[in-house]
Amino acid sequence: MSNNVITSSTFVRNLSHGTLRKLADFLDPNDTWKTVLGEIPNKSTGTPRYTQLHLRRFEGLVSRGKSPSTELLYDWGTTNATVGELVDILVGLKLFAPACVLLPDVSKPTENVTALVNQDTAPVSKSTPTEDTYVDPGFCRFSYHELMKVTDNWDDRPASMGGNKIGEGGFGVVFKGFLNNTRVAVKKLNSMDDISPDELQIQFNQEIQTLMVLKHTHLVNMVGFSCDSESPCLVYEFMPNGSLLDRLACLDNTPPLSWHRRYVIAVGTAKGLEYLHSNHHVHRDVKSANILLDDKFVAKISDFGLTRASSKRTSSTVMTEKIVGTTAYMAPEALRGEITPKSDIYSFGVVLLEIVSGLPPVDEEREPKLLIEVREEIEDEEMELEDFIDKKLENVDLSAMEKVFGLACRCLHERKAKRPSMAEVLEELSDDLC
Repeated sequence: MSNNVITSSTFVRNLSHGTLRKLADFLDPNDTWKTVLGEIPNKSTGTPRYTQLHLRRFEGLVSRGKSPSTELLYDWGTTNATVGELVDILVGLKLFAPACVLLPDVSKPTENVTALVNQDTAPVSKSTPTEDTYVDPGFCRFSYHELMKVTDNWDDRPASMGGNKIGEGGFGVVFKGFLNNTRVAVKKLNSMDDISPDELQIQFNQEIQTLMVLKHTHLVNMVGFSCDSESPCLVYEFMPNGSLLDRLACLDNTPPLSWHRRYVIAVGTAKGLEYLHSNHHVHRDVKSANILLDDKFVAKISDFGLTRASSKRTSSTVMTEKIVGTTAYMAPEALRGEITPKSDIYSFGVVLLEIVSGLPPVDEEREPKLLIEVREEIEDEEMELEDFIDKKLENVDLSAMEKVFGLACRCLHERKAKRPSMAEVLEELSDDLC
């Protein structure tokens, strides 16, 4: 393999560790590697190369901190398997994102973008079928040049000034664009001073992997992606009403959200998080800026670059050396590097405080600066709940406010074991959906 250029004839055994790691970022979550393993043939007989005994051996590597995907590819590589053979398997399984890691020119059949954005498919069952779970229609692969065109050469003027920039976060800028006369949002990922290109690629891979396997009414819908430039891009359904953070702040002079609408948004967000947790995923960056609102103000959780999946039971805790997330929303254990669903519940508690108060989670001009500290003043009776309620709200139902505030406080318990599960949160909110 000269100059590290990967072609169809490249032997899998010659792939660099970095490339194998990128593949593992797609294949390790949700045990996707097991599906790939089942498709690998024995070259001499055409029958499956790997048995259940092999599968259990690879599973055992997880407890030793090893990647089963990487070890599988190392093993298969000893048979002179080629990248072309691997890509054929990945494409056959509709795993287009990892296939593009190897051969960027790999593409899937052209799909109608409008149909992907406005999907109306029948429910598919998970552990318990619900009306909020939908079939994965697959993603489109776009070229960077194509996305540049639909965003008017990445016009970074704010949309309010006639440009296409509609948001900006820690990993890039979001632009609006039109594909087949359908509005979409394009997130262009860029390396920052504190984020390496490799780390950015991991975030990109994780976002695609998560939204490839998880579909729900209250999760943002991904349309496709591009990975043929230094700036990988993700394409989503357009959310006309922006983020909950901006709507609570009445950005661009939008009218205040009513209490009923805020409550429905809280319930929708809880549904999305309960779905993630029941499917063994921890979001790790729950915040009002990542709760987007469609044309009917239906809440859609977004930004899955930090999400982590686990094949273990939902209550399990994993440790990481890298602390990620948004500090004003982070639970004490998350600041110590623990990855647990209970940290998402803590963050949701902060969102509930925002919904009640209309205040941002942190304000350098405010005393105290953190919203969770304002909550402590109310609990210590140094401040009345009535003084905390958003002044922009009309016809306030104080009993409803007290209930949501009390739920927020339970979500914000310092001890994670004392916090309710997201299923319990959802049950309590749904009981009084007004």
